[in-house]
Amino acid sequence: MQKTILITGVGKRIGLYLAEAFLTRGYKVIGTYRSHYPSIDALTKLGADLYPCDFTVQSQLEELIQTLKQNYRQLDAVIHNASLWLDDNDPAGADQVIAQMMQVHVYAPYQLNLALTPLLQNQQAMTDIIHITDYVAQKGSKKHIAYAASKAALENMTLSFAAKLAPKVKVNAIAPALICFNEHDDAAYREKARAKSVLAREGGEVEVLQAIDYLMQSQYVTGRSLALDGGRQLK
Repeated sequence: MQKTILITGVGKRIGLYLAEAFLTRGYKVIGTYRSHYPSIDALTKLGADLYPCDFTVQSQLEELIQTLKQNYRQLDAVIHNASLWLDDNDPAGADQVIAQMMQVHVYAPYQLNLALTPLLQNQQAMTDIIHITDYVAQKGSKKHIAYAASKAALENMTLSFAAKLAPKVKVNAIAPALICFNEHDDAAYREKARAKSVLAREGGEVEVLQAIDYLMQSQYVTGRSLALDGGRQLK
């Protein structure tokens, strides 16, 4: 039977890579996106079911949840990849920064997990929820306090859902640091960023995919956060 996976934030970078990888494997991929990129059309042609949803807008999130519950009967995995990166000095103001960080990284996964639990439990085998958090969830960040706090909340929520949904659903987190650069990142920035870890390199999107594979294949890991940081804690 074809397996079905929901991945949030599939428009670019890690989310896009994961969506393409699971489509290639023959999965039914359900994806969400905030902005329409050419990649969205490409994923649609490959057979993905894609839904626009700005997680900062509660009404759009509620509409997405209703659509998913109406259109699908079961899920094998949910990957919470959607993310938003705002500086604490963003012109939107401190109240909006923390509100949007919490909405995207905490409120949306919380509501989706609760709403989609019946779909995950409607399987014979164990199923998975995986939260993509961040290295700064444990370390903090002087310039992105709201972002770091929201990712820390998502990491903590992993523990609660793991306990609540066991033994049917495994719930884990992946905490990446430097995975891939943006095209506009210059050589000086890249060198500085790589030097923050003892392995002195970016991980690449494949590291996230391999971590997801490990967690989904395991029958004995839940409530854990898997660090993908190149050994930053050793610097």
